[in-house]
This record gives sequence, C-alpha cells and structure tokens, in this order.
Amino acid sequence: MKLKFIIILIVFSITSGAFAGGYFAISRGIPSVEELKQYKPTTGTKIYADDDVLIGELKAEKGIFVPINRIPEHMINAVIAVEDSRFWRHKGIDYLAIVRAIIKDVLYVELREGGSTITQQLAKVMFLTPEKTLKRKLREAALAIKMEKNLDKKEILELYLNKVYFGHGAYGVEMASRIYFGKSIKDITLSEAALIAGLIKAPSLYSPYNDLTKAKERQQIVLSRMEEEGYIKMSEKENALKQPIYLSSVRRGIEANNYFIEYIRKYLEEKYGEETVYKGGLKVYTTLDRRAQLSAMKALQEGLRELDKRRGWRGPLEHKKDIDIKKEMKSKELTTRVVTNPEDISSGLVLKVTNREALIKTRGIIGRLSIEDARWASNVIDPKKGTRRVLKDFKLTQILKSGDIVKVSIKSIRGRDVRLSLEQEPDVEGAMVALEPDTGFIRVIIGGYDFVKSEFNRAVYAKRQPGSAFKPIIYASAMDHGFTPASIIQDEPVTYPGGPRGEWSPENYDHKFYGPTRLRDALAYSRNVVTVKLVESIGVNSVIDFARAIGFQGEMPRDLSIALGSMSITPMELALCYTVFASNGMKVKPIAIKYITDSKGRVLESNEPEAQQVISPQTAFLITSMMEDVVKYGTGWRAKALSRPVAGKTGTTNEYRDAWFVGYTPDLVSAVWVGFDDMRPLGPQETGARAASPIWVSFMKNVLNGEPEEFSFPEGIVTYPVDPATGLLSRNEAGAVKEYFKEGTQPKQYSSSSSTMERKEPSDLNFD
Repeated sequence: MKLKFIIILIVFSITSGAFAGGYFAISRGIPSVEELKQYKPTTGTKIYADDDVLIGELKAEKGIFVPINRIPEHMINAVIAVEDSRFWRHKGIDYLAIVRAIIKDVLYVELREGGSTITQQLAKVMFLTPEKTLKRKLREAALAIKMEKNLDKKEILELYLNKVYFGHGAYGVEMASRIYFGKSIKDITLSEAALIAGLIKAPSLYSPYNDLTKAKERQQIVLSRMEEEGYIKMSEKENALKQPIYLSSVRRGIEANNYFIEYIRKYLEEKYGEETVYKGGLKVYTTLDRRAQLSAMKALQEGLRELDKRRGWRGPLEHKKDIDIKKEMKSKELTTRVVTNPEDISSGLVLKVTNREALIKTRGIIGRLSIEDARWASNVIDPKKGTRRVLKDFKLTQILKSGDIVKVSIKSIRGRDVRLSLEQEPDVEGAMVALEPDTGFIRVIIGGYDFVKSEFNRAVYAKRQPGSAFKPIIYASAMDHGFTPASIIQDEPVTYPGGPRGEWSPENYDHKFYGPTRLRDALAYSRNVVTVKLVESIGVNSVIDFARAIGFQGEMPRDLSIALGSMSITPMELALCYTVFASNGMKVKPIAIKYITDSKGRVLESNEPEAQQVISPQTAFLITSMMEDVVKYGTGWRAKALSRPVAGKTGTTNEYRDAWFVGYTPDLVSAVWVGFDDMRPLGPQETGARAASPIWVSFMKNVLNGEPEEFSFPEGIVTYPVDPATGLLSRNEAGAVKEYFKEGTQPKQYSSSSSTMERKEPSDLNFD
C-alpha cells in the first residue's frame, strides 16, 4: 500500500503541475464565453403535419430549448447527484473528484473513473471536439474555469441540460422526455427523471429501448446517489423504484416521419438556401397524414420481415461466451414491471434451449420462445454462399444455443408469462407512397425499412422496372385507340425478330396460352402475350405518348418490351400516373407543402391543388373498371379484403427482382415497391401479389375510414351484355357478362356462341 500511496502522490503532483502550467499556456487560445451571456437558441425551420402538429425541426442547434425554471427540481437534482455532486461548490474544476479518480485508477491499474464536472462537460459540448488528448483536457479545464467566472451556476446548468445528449437523437432534457416518455419535461416523475439522468454517462448502453435491465440498474444508482446527497428520502427512492416505466411509442412516430421530413429538407435547401432553412425561423405546413405515415411504416416493416422469413434464417447476430445464467435470471424481478411496445423487435440473449422451447432475455424481460413461433427458421440460408436447406424434424437446438444473440418480438404478456416470437432484420428493402387523387396532396412517403439504417429515399429516387404494374397504362391507351374491354386478342405463341438473341418469344407467367381473350380478362390475369400484341396493334409511339400525357417523364424503350414494363420508374411517379385514372382523367400536381411562412408570419409560398384534363373521364372509368376486376378475380385478389371498391395492379419483373402493387380507392392512391437495392432476386414465387400487395392491404385497412365510396360513373358510358367467349353482344342473359363501353364503341353484332367461360378462383392461378 505504501508503494501505491507514493505512486498516487507522484501522479497527483504531475497532474496538478501539468494543469497549472498548461492552463496559463493554453488559456489564451480558448474561445470567448461572453457570447454565452446573451445565448439564445437559433430558430431554424419548424415542419408541421397536415393537422398542424409539429413533426420536425431543421436547425443548426439540436434539441428543444427549455428555461431552467421549467425543469423540475427532481430532474436537476438527479443530474447533479450522478454527474457532479459538488457542482454548487466547485469553481469549474473539482479537484477532489480528480484525486478520487486518480486513486481509483491507480488502485485498479486501469481507467475506471472520470473527474469531469458539469461545467467541463458543457465546455466540451459547446466548444471542443470529443477527442481524448491531454491538450483537449487542458483546454476543457481552462474553458470551464473561464465559464464559471462569466456565468452563474444556474446559467451553466441551463445550458448543460439543454445541450447534453441522451441517445436516440435526443439533445437536451425536453427532447429526452418526449422521446422516452412522450411528454414534456415539466411533467415527468422522479422515477422517470432518474432514468433520464442515468443516460448521460453512456446513452446507448443505458437506453431502455436497447437494454431495460441496464437502464433500470442505472436508474437505481441515480436514485441511490440522490438519497446519499440528501435530495430524496429512502422511502421516496424505494417508491420510485417500484414505479413501472411506461416507454413511449412517440419514438416510432418520429422515426416514421423521417423520410418525409428529408424530402421536405432537400426541397427547402434547394429553393431557400441553408442559411434561411437553419436560421431563418421558417414554418412549413405540409400535407403529411401522421396516422397514415405511421401505418405505412408499420405495414412495410412487417411485410418486409415476413418476406425475409420466407427467404430463410441467417443465424444469430453474434454469440457470447461464458454467460452467467444465474446472474442474468436475477434481474428478472427488477424489470418485469417495465412496460414495452409489443410491435418493437429487439435483441435478446438466449439463456437456455431445449428441442421445443428457448428461454430468452430481451430488454430486461425474460420470455419463452416456443418452436411454433420459430418454425420459419427451419429454412436455413447461408448468407455468404446464398445456399438454402430445410431442416427436417426441426428442433430449436438446431438453430440456437445458450449465449446466442437473436432478434425477437413480444407476442404476449400475461402476468409473468412472456411469450416471444423469433424475428430477423430484413436485408430486403421497400418503399411506399400515398396521394389524394383529387388534390395531389402527398399523404405518405416511406423510403425504406429503417431511416436510421438507410437514408436513401426509395419512394422518390429509386428507379426500378414496374413490370406488369405498367400494363394499365397500355390498356388505357388502347381504350383511346378503338379498343374496348370486350375486344378479343388471341393468346397464342408468337415470335418477334430483333430481340437480344435474334428473336423474342414472349410468354405468360405460367407458360400457358389461353386462346381468344377479352382485354378485361387479359389485364385481370396479367397476360403478357396479349399485352405485347396490343402494343403491336396500337403502336409503341402511341403508348409512349399516352404515358407522357399522364405524367411519365423517364426514358422509355421504343420497342415491344415496353409492354412488359421494361422502363424504369419511381414509386412516386407510378403512383402519380395512377392518380389520373382515379380522378376521372385529371392530372394533378403533387403537393407536399401547403404553405410556408417566415419568422414574421409572412407567407413565402402557397400551393393550391392544380389539375388538368389529360385523358377522357370515359377512358379513366374503363381502366378503373378493368382494374377493379384485377382485384375481384385477378392477380390483385388480396385487396378484396378491404370490402370496398378498389382498383389496382400487381407487378413483377424478371427473376423476381421487383415486386409492386399500385392501387386506389376514390379518395386515395398508394404504391408499394419491394426489392433489393443491388437488384438481387427476391426468391421463388415472390411476385407482386405475394410480396407487395399484403403490405398495401395492411396499410389501406388502417387508413380508410367511413362508408365505402363508389367510383364515379361519367356520362358517355353505356352497358351491354356480352358473350365472354367472343366479346360480342349476347342474347343469352344467363351466360352473358355485363360490359362497359364508350358510347358508340359497343359491338354491333350478336354472338352465335352459347358457351360460357369458366373463371378460376385465385387459389388455382399463378400470379404476376
């Protein structure tokens, strides 16, 4: 001990000398703190949703500034107790804390303690870089002393509590309170304040969203320190520890809006410049529907996870060796009262595994995973080789072992019985956009599975082949060139010269041919051969001109491959094209911003709905009617679950690289795209019907309200019974089908056939 004591004295003397000498040498170069006296947070740009609720801010300084007199005393005391107990007594540098830290570091022969005061931490946050060098520490100390001379303690504390980082994008106590508990800092309890204060030391490590056990353990340390410092009584500490922690779902809502906010940010910077955007005090009122945006994110994430499960189990995230199961089990009593969001998926530590059940600790809760909730993982994929194998006589011990880290979700909680489902973060990506067809208001933009994982906005910028989702544009063009939904084209083998290999023989998805086919059925069943012949009949240029008229702006191939959607288009562009069909032939201007005001309330920009008639209401009605049958008995059959008038079309590209579903009701158009960024195949049978339409249906189910509305019926449309085999007028009402025509285009002849065509049920069909 004598040797250690001597070492301590030597280290302390050297450190003191270094600080004393270094202070005078370096203090001349430190920033001025006079400006902090007049500190006022810069006002950036506030972004509001359609209901005028604030959804985001663009500003140079992060966080939401709140005066210290609006911060609860227990929040202030919690931070001081755990971060700097001598804050009210020291002058910027706590020499006793430094000595204490040095002693512990020497005794344990490793760096275990820090001696930074709140003032030093503020100096680092406000003026310095986070690098760990002696020069930076000296500048920090010198600046802390200077700050203490120029500011009083409350001013320092106010700045600190508004600047310090609490994790998950939360800067300052106000934003932390909103992110973690969904309320203002003025409303938080002692228990919640202690949890927030505990985050400062290591926000990621102690985040309750990442690890509830560590968060609760840290909370207990904070409350104990508050008791030791005399801020609270033992009874208050014990009562606070018993309080359930109700974590907020606000974080999910904030994350859901990120792609839309980023879309707005890019527009604002390009038009008004960064200086105005980040310091000009703009207010931007957008068309975003918060509930729809959150529903879209949830639907997309769930759909992508389901697809990823079908692809196969990629194995645990990592493996921890030598875990102490008894120690891990002890924390169960401490954390079972923490309330979690069942929709979230999180990392879990596998404690025990049997053939049919695994015990897994996730976010502080210990739950059970049954084999039934992990059976999808019997399909195992090797991420490196890309090979797959199916495990026969599946057992959990084949895929899990004690110490594995996996993703799970909470399936149910009944008392202490917590049931889990095995999950997996998907590699596959997706996007969704939703617009009002009459106004052009953009209600939803989801650009990917997770904005934190990837900020690339696929809804707006990812150009992908639409496959059969482009066919409605072709069939609508045909309606303008003398064809009707009852027109017949032969579905038969055909070969065209001049393809990539000298000739091209298009085929249907199921490699079958169906003979004479009405255009209505050809679109419903997504028949490729009929569509190619249709383009041949009306001309490639006519299709291109029509696509341009309704809003398609990209490059288009001037050959028959256009029939199969061989061009590239973004989800936003394709959705806009479909709005023409949904709005009786009106092409609308897409609007994301309703109006913008400056810092003085003056309107800088205002956007009103604009529309122009680009196709006839009759053409729009006919293609809508045909796409209604895509849903009623064709490839879009899953959308029947909405139990209301719906029109839509699936799309799948070669080798299942892209999956689409674009559909609409009279008041909302939405498009879903699913695929890999590197254009890998999604996997066998992952068509638009299977991979994309369930996402679309899930979203629309949650956002459509009120009584179902019928599509409008324009003047100039007539109805006649036709023979489904020939498309001609029918005298046999029993075997006839009702068909719509533009007035004057109906068949003039009656069919001599008395046959009827059998319509297959969705389960009997291969879908595009």
